[in-house]
Amino acid sequence: MPAEYAVDYHHAIPPFGLGSVLPPFMDDDVVGQFALRSPYRATMTELVQRFATSPERAAILRGFTQYRKELRRVGFSEGFQWIDGSFVEACELVKGRPPADIDIVSVVRRPEDHADETAWQAFINAHGDTLLDQAHCKKVYSCDAYFIDLDIAPQLVSEQSAYWFGLFSHQRDTFRWKGLVQVDLHCDDGAAMDVLMGIEATW
Repeated sequence: MPAEYAVDYHHAIPPFGLGSVLPPFMDDDVVGQFALRSPYRATMTELVQRFATSPERAAILRGFTQYRKELRRVGFSEGFQWIDGSFVEACELVKGRPPADIDIVSVVRRPEDHADETAWQAFINAHGDTLLDQAHCKKVYSCDAYFIDLDIAPQLVSEQSAYWFGLFSHQRDTFRWKGLVQVDLHCDDGAAMDVLMGIEATW
């Protein structure tokens, strides 16, 4: 992982709390950069170790890993992803079924060669029916995928971040406040897949 994109992984993914979701915070003091609160920063290995609890979840993690690989292949090199949805909930317990996909918001800079508006529009045209298409990503990678473009005006970045974080931080049916997981776009994906294979071998 490039040093300039390194993140602090001190936030462990907490146990499920009320309603079998991740708690939005872990103690009484949630003020400050290093407070134990959502989004909980994790590595891909930590994500696998925590949530690869069934063949269905393992398949989703493989799709997510491939999606991340494709994002990097086409030039996304700086950013992180918020992970949400039933995948980071105990939906088997609450809903009696495994998750169908994984909800992702990729908070990223544009590929370096496509930073200006003309080049970015050409990039969108080239990938608009694949990596930038929600239906495609859901079908191919099991990812319900959305983006926040960090190269737009700061006010728009703020507004979009508030929208997606506010939306993802609450259950759609109960409106319960819940936590998210954050994984850097450059992370230990290879090691995580090795761990996943080890888990699968025990089933």
